[in-house]
Amino acid sequence: MAYVLPVRDMVMFPGAIAPLFVGRPRSLKAIELSILEDRKIFVATQMDLSVEDPGDGDLYSMGTLCNILQMVRVPDGSTKVLLEGLGRMRARSFVKERDVLSADIVPVETGRWRKDEKIEALKRSVMLAFEEYVTLHPKLPSEILISVNSVKDLDKMSDLVASHLTIDVDKKQNLLECNRMDTRLEFLLKTLLEENELLKLEHDIHDRVQQELEQGQKQYYLREQLKIIRSELGQDDSESELDGYEKKIIDAELPEEVEERAREELRRLGKMPPLSAEATVVRSYIDWILGMPWHRETEDNLDLSSVRSVLESNHYGLERIKKRLLEFIAVRKLAGDQARGGILCLVGPPGVGKTSLGRSVADAMGRKFVSMSLGGVRDEAEIRGHRKTYIGSMPGRIMQKIKQVGTKNPVLLMDEVDKLGNDFRGDPASALLEVLDPSQNDRFVDHYLEVPFDLSKVLFITTANVTHTIPSALLDRMEVIELSGYVMEEKLRIAKKHLLPKLLRENGLSRKDLTISDGVYRKIVGEYTREAGVRNLERNMASLCRKAAMKIVESETSDEKVGPVRVTAKNLKDYLGAPKRYDLRLPKSPRRGVALGLAWTQAGGEVLVIEAISTEGKGQVTLTGNLGSIMQESAQTAMGYLKGHGGQLGLKDVDWNGLDVHLHVPEGAIPKDGPSAGITMAVAILSVLAGRRYLPDVAMTGEISLLGQVLPIGGIREKILAAKRNGIKRLIVPEGNRPDVEELEEWVKDGLRFVFVSSAKDVFKHALESD
Repeated sequence: MAYVLPVRDMVMFPGAIAPLFVGRPRSLKAIELSILEDRKIFVATQMDLSVEDPGDGDLYSMGTLCNILQMVRVPDGSTKVLLEGLGRMRARSFVKERDVLSADIVPVETGRWRKDEKIEALKRSVMLAFEEYVTLHPKLPSEILISVNSVKDLDKMSDLVASHLTIDVDKKQNLLECNRMDTRLEFLLKTLLEENELLKLEHDIHDRVQQELEQGQKQYYLREQLKIIRSELGQDDSESELDGYEKKIIDAELPEEVEERAREELRRLGKMPPLSAEATVVRSYIDWILGMPWHRETEDNLDLSSVRSVLESNHYGLERIKKRLLEFIAVRKLAGDQARGGILCLVGPPGVGKTSLGRSVADAMGRKFVSMSLGGVRDEAEIRGHRKTYIGSMPGRIMQKIKQVGTKNPVLLMDEVDKLGNDFRGDPASALLEVLDPSQNDRFVDHYLEVPFDLSKVLFITTANVTHTIPSALLDRMEVIELSGYVMEEKLRIAKKHLLPKLLRENGLSRKDLTISDGVYRKIVGEYTREAGVRNLERNMASLCRKAAMKIVESETSDEKVGPVRVTAKNLKDYLGAPKRYDLRLPKSPRRGVALGLAWTQAGGEVLVIEAISTEGKGQVTLTGNLGSIMQESAQTAMGYLKGHGGQLGLKDVDWNGLDVHLHVPEGAIPKDGPSAGITMAVAILSVLAGRRYLPDVAMTGEISLLGQVLPIGGIREKILAAKRNGIKRLIVPEGNRPDVEELEEWVKDGLRFVFVSSAKDVFKHALESD
């Protein structure tokens, strides 16, 4: 018995050495077992190529016993083996076991023959025919003839010739099964003569096609010459493609360096076949060069009062950014082209108007506006462009936007700059360093255009939700302007003055069709939304407009006519459903084991409810609520302070080793991190251990140290606005943040009482009931 290797679309001959790729599990198993034993394997050809797992009846019984010279694993999962044919074998039966296919094989002896004149004549005819075959075949090297002529044994010579023939598998199998030498040589000679005739016919067809192509190219060349001659004689008024490009280059008045490059590419185009792929790439490049606004720019509106009125009409609030833009206009008016405008980065929570503010800036200055989103961009070529080495190359998105807007001084808004990524294709944030640097972006070179373009007159405005994810080198090139969330009064003004007119227009309504009372706005803001911006407010108002439009359309198709749709605080539930009541989580009365903290997130300020309980245990502290590593360390610091100063805080009777403390921050699906909840955690733990109840109208923020110091934190404005949105009146703030609070606008602080503290004892005194 011998292991069987079924093969498709090939026949292995004795004496031949051939590589073979093996991928089927049963075949791989047969090769591995053969190597472990005697490296001999029986190679048989499949009758039907489509059979995936051949067995008895699917293979030719006549095959070749081969020696496995080499086996190599290929990275794609397959295996490459090098086989050497040893001799003809016939399988009396095939046995398909669970893992491998075996066969009972017996050797096949070549029929007796005598080297006579007939055999010698057949041998010479076969060799002559094979020499012609190698000469005509495009893929067979002439060295094959040397190796075949060196074989003296006629049996081996015939098998070697047969193995090099590119013929059907059936014919090769018939050659393998020919035992009589004269019969095999006759069949081999017949096959060679047939193949030679086919190869000669293929050569004739190829020569005729080549001749026709050369004739066509000759005719094209002559036609182009004739066109030029006619043009010189004034008989042809139409301009050639090259003449058209030449005229466009002259009319475009390109910069000297750019014009020289365009003419160089035009000369290359003139030497190329018009229909070649390279010519297409060059045409696309010249079109891009001619389409860029090298000199076109709009005139700035430098009237401060006009700019101020446009900004005021488009946006409510945002006084700092409006003031900064007016400063830019004033400097531009005095310094002219010498003014190097800084790169503005608007940072704030979603929905406060960062993106729309960029369009308003363009409207106010009389510039064109274009925007591009950087969120999720990971390819450096998105910024710098692709090298023009293949069909489909194009400039980066910055050059695309400049060409799209048609001027060299637009307002270019780069949205979500804090969400740039990087991978093996490069770092887009590093590519932006040159773009956003006023000292070097006057000669920005895109990889596709390969000529400098002046970006210094572009007013770049970037937007972000946070700054800590922006690379420091990139952040250093930008002037950060923080946009805070809106309070109730601002949202009411925005809803009435900006959102309602826009939504009425988008839904085909007029002010007569829908009336909304002031109480509706307050109720939507207070009970249906919880956000720093106004996006959810706009969605709820859009829902009111749609329902009003549906009522009006339904009334037109019925006999009953309805007047204007009136939405009041009483019937608002019929339009928007039940309110969400976000404030249910906040304590309404003094309670043990709870404290309110203030947090700063990408979505603006938030009020955190921190809960604590104590049970009998072994002195362990459990923290839950999807807390980050910094927030967990703050909890450990708060616990360490309470243990170290328990005697001063009324905790001298607490057995720290006999109880466990569990600290939880609700809304566990939302990740939370940062040090500013340190004092809040200390208050919650002290409340549950000392039995002192937490006062409900107090919220706090601050980092705690092991010595009980209250350290300053960031995001104070957003945290204060979050407290106002949730109806909290008293705020405990670190003494180190007093200057930040004093700089805030009066309307932000209106209605709030601030308690500035420097130690944890002061926090406990103002946040918990007295003993």
